[in-house]
Amino acid sequence: MTMMVKDPGTRIDFEFDWAAAYPGGQAVIASDWSVEPAEDGGVIVVGAAHDLLEVTVTLAGGIAGHVYRVTNRVTMSDGQIDERSMTMRVEER
Repeated sequence: MTMMVKDPGTRIDFEFDWAAAYPGGQAVIASDWSVEPAEDGGVIVVGAAHDLLEVTVTLAGGIAGHVYRVTNRVTMSDGQIDERSMTMRVEER
C-alpha cells in the first residue's frame, strides 16, 4: 500500500494506473472512491474521473496528524472488480 502526505489546506489530485494490472485489453468502465475514517473535517473526495486505464481522485481537507485510507474500486470491461488503497497522512507543510 502506498503512503502519501497531504497538507490539510490543499486540494490535490492522485492517480492510479490500472493498465499494468490488466494488460489483456480490459478497460475501466466504473470507478468509485472511499475514504476511511469518515469524520468531520477529514479528507473528502471532491472530484473523480477515469478513462479506459487510469483513474483520478481530487482530495481536500484532512486533520493534521490523522491517517486516512483512500480506496479506489473499479469495474473492468470483462466484469472483474478490483480495488487499490493508499494511506494518506495529513501534515502541516
